[in-house]
Amino acid sequence: MRTTSAVGQTGGVGDAESAAEGRRTPQIRDVAAVAGVSHQTVSRVLNNSPKVRPATRQLVMEAMERLQYRPNRAARALGLGRANGITVVTSNTMLYGYASVLQGVEEAARVQGLTVGVRVVESESTEEVRATVEYLSDPSTGRVVVVAFDPAGAGVLRALPGGVPVVAATEAGGLAGVERPMIFLDEREAAADATRHLLGLGHVTVHHVAIPSEAPASARQSGWRDALLEAGAAVPEVVSAGWDARSAHEAGRRLAADPTVTAILCGNDDTALAVRRALYEAGRDVPGDVSIVGFDDVPGAAYWTPALTTVRMDFVALGRACVAALTGEAPPLDAPRLVVRESTASVTKP
Repeated sequence: MRTTSAVGQTGGVGDAESAAEGRRTPQIRDVAAVAGVSHQTVSRVLNNSPKVRPATRQLVMEAMERLQYRPNRAARALGLGRANGITVVTSNTMLYGYASVLQGVEEAARVQGLTVGVRVVESESTEEVRATVEYLSDPSTGRVVVVAFDPAGAGVLRALPGGVPVVAATEAGGLAGVERPMIFLDEREAAADATRHLLGLGHVTVHHVAIPSEAPASARQSGWRDALLEAGAAVPEVVSAGWDARSAHEAGRRLAADPTVTAILCGNDDTALAVRRALYEAGRDVPGDVSIVGFDDVPGAAYWTPALTTVRMDFVALGRACVAALTGEAPPLDAPRLVVRESTASVTKP
């Protein structure tokens, strides 16, 4: 008498066919044995992966019919949830712009019944980028949104193989030399508008505290420079800061010590808050002595004292647009715009 055992690595066609005789419920490895393929290939067929050749797909389908195989519905639902999901690649989940893009992706994906996963790329090191790319190259990862505001995200985007479906959220203008769908807000023109606003108040020039960027000169820095050159104003040396408040505060102290500084465009609102503190400590009033403009319009910016003049960036809409681009056609985005509040004022003549 022939006995039936579970099909494992050493299982064969005979063991698999015994399942069809009703002795036990056929499993995915039974189908693989009968079709002469790996169980991973059977899984790809079940998940409608485009990477399976038609002839192989037909073999698997015939084996399923022969064994009267019925996929486990719960397991299949889990598999489809991953394969039909979206993985967001980001170097930071806490900073306002990054977190808001992630929020937008999640909101749009939820409406479409898609799951969302997050892969944090901790640095732009070759090892970290390679590990992230290998992870994303697995078809089960699904479609990909890369937040490429910095070298880490940009490195992943550049290294992704062509078969990975991806859309990137980038700074204005996208990444040079990258032939991938990229969506961005025109922050360069918004930075120019903010600089023109300050010049229009009578300030002879505008200083800039810059945040880190993927490019040598960020879109915000470029817009600031464009407006100064257009107006024939002096272009001061850029004062660089990191993402942390301490470095922004130190940049503010340097500017506060210079009595000729009367207007500052900050790389984001968190930077503006730290610069504002440094000016306060130096006894310089905002906006009486120095006007400050931020960038992003974080939720609390309107409630600072003084309320912050800043550029409104709709990062949530940017995240939604990335999902739309992956699943169809992305809608147009509203341009960033300057929101004038209390932290800017006309120059007081002596």
